[in-house]
Amino acid sequence: MILMIGTGHVFRIAESISFIIKNTWPEAILVELDERRYNVLTGNIPTNSKEVKNLPKTYKRSAKYQDRMSAKNDTQTGGELLAAVNTGNLIGADIICIDRDAEAVMREMEEEMSFMEKKRYSWSIFSDNLFGQRKIQKTQKDFSIDEAAYIENMRRRYPTFVRKLIDERNVHMAEKIRDSSKKYESLVIVVGDAHVEGICALLGDLDIKKIRLSELLDESSLSRIKSEVWNNEVKDGGM
Repeated sequence: MILMIGTGHVFRIAESISFIIKNTWPEAILVELDERRYNVLTGNIPTNSKEVKNLPKTYKRSAKYQDRMSAKNDTQTGGELLAAVNTGNLIGADIICIDRDAEAVMREMEEEMSFMEKKRYSWSIFSDNLFGQRKIQKTQKDFSIDEAAYIENMRRRYPTFVRKLIDERNVHMAEKIRDSSKKYESLVIVVGDAHVEGICALLGDLDIKKIRLSELLDESSLSRIKSEVWNNEVKDGGM
C-alpha cells in the first residue's frame, strides 16, 4: 500500500491526518520536510536559533504569512506534518524526510529569478497579506476546479518559482518515495497538495492511492474517507 495525502500547511487538518495514519498502520511515514524543518517543527531546534534567523528573506516572509493564516484557522503552520510525525512515532513507523533543504531552494530561487518575476512575486506576497483568508480560499477553490490550468498560469507568471518550489522538489521527493517503496510494503506520504499529481506522474509505475486536500476540507468527503479507512478499504484496494 502506498497512500499519498495532499495537504495545506495552514489548514486545520491534523486530526484527520492522524486518524488516517492510525487506521492504516503503515511501516513508514514520508513527510514533506527536510532535516532542519523537521527539527524546528519537533522542537529540536529553537525558533530563535541562528539556523532559523539566518534564513533567506523570502523564506521568512512566506513563513510569517503562513503563521498568521494558520493562527486564524486555530492551528500551527505545518500542524498536519507534525501530526503525521507524532502519530507515526506512536505506532512505531519509520519517519522519513523526503524534501530538499528549504534554505538552499529559497536561496537558489532568489538568485535565479528575473527582476520582473521578483516584482510580481513581491506584489503577490503583499496581496496575500492584504486579503488573507479570502485569498487562500479563492486559491484553493481555483486549484481544485482546474489544477493543471492553475499550475500553468502560475508557471507563466512565476516560472522560476514553479520550477524551484514545485518541479525540482517533485523530482527529489519522487526519488525518495521510489527508494522507500523498495524497502517498505506500506507507506503513507504527506505532502502539500500542489505536489501530488506531479509526483504521481513521475511514479506512474507504482500503485499510489490519493487523498486530496479538497476532500479533507469537505465534510461529506472526509466522512467517506474515514469510513473507508476504518473498514480497511484502503489496504484492500478501495479509494
